[in-house]
Amino acid sequence: MTPAAATSPHSLATASGLLLGTLGITMAVGALVGWVLGAWGIGLLVGAVLGIPLGVVVVYSVYSRAR
Repeated sequence: MTPAAATSPHSLATASGLLLGTLGITMAVGALVGWVLGAWGIGLLVGAVLGIPLGVVVVYSVYSRAR
């Protein structure tokens, strides 16, 4: 008998992929905006700080729709 969680498309790999993808995209956008403004390192840092809670929101919204 297989557990019900195995048939679910959502797994820890999906959650970690969403977190890392959101963080990476946010950091890239932050670095790009920072580069335009003349300080790409600060933009990268701001992107990382904003990307963590945004990643949590993305994972929460994906997993809350699955129920």
